Amino acid sequence: MKTRRDHIVGYLDMLRGMVDELPLEAVERVFELFETAYREDRTIYICGNGGSHSTASHWVCDFSKGTVAPGAKRMRMIGLGDNIPLLTAYANDVHYDQVFAEPVRTYARSGDVVVLLTASGNSPNVLEAARAAKEVGAVTVGLIGFGGGKLASLVDLPVVVSCKEYGPVEDLHLILDHIISLHMRRVIAENASSASS
Repeated sequence: MKTRRDHIVGYLDMLRGMVDELPLEAVERVFELFETAYREDRTIYICGNGGSHSTASHWVCDFSKGTVAPGAKRMRMIGLGDNIPLLTAYANDVHYDQVFAEPVRTYARSGDVVVLLTASGNSPNVLEAARAAKEVGAVTVGLIGFGGGKLASLVDLPVVVSCKEYGPVEDLHLILDHIISLHMRRVIAENASSASS
């Protein structure tokens, strides 16, 4: 029978293995996409279900506020599920699988970035958001566990790990938030510093 300590060690081992598996080249490409979006004054949109929804909102906080540098223009990131009245209207009046896709069609423009968070890679409303993003010409990034699911083939840039446990995959998506937002904070601060000198 597993002890409490066994459970703790087992979870941390799973998390370490997933971090070691992370495709670093793909993460570097996310850096490039975000840097380009910032430079070209594009908007980044993000969405996910359940725990991934709260992670998406955390990303919005870290990128919209955490990357601010005095004298520099600001990054724009919008959570597609953060307008609850809009989300429930689409869920009720259209279908729950359209709750992210319809706002993408309303707001996103060609050259914007749409980030899709999903542990399984198979959430119908996330898949529909990816399809809508393609329709409008947005660039898509999928942060996915479970080996990629259906989403991996629908996005321009999949960042996939094989772990099939929701918790560790969601942990990794928050780690990526901090890795990428701290990078962008440095880039924005350095740009502001060089522009003022």
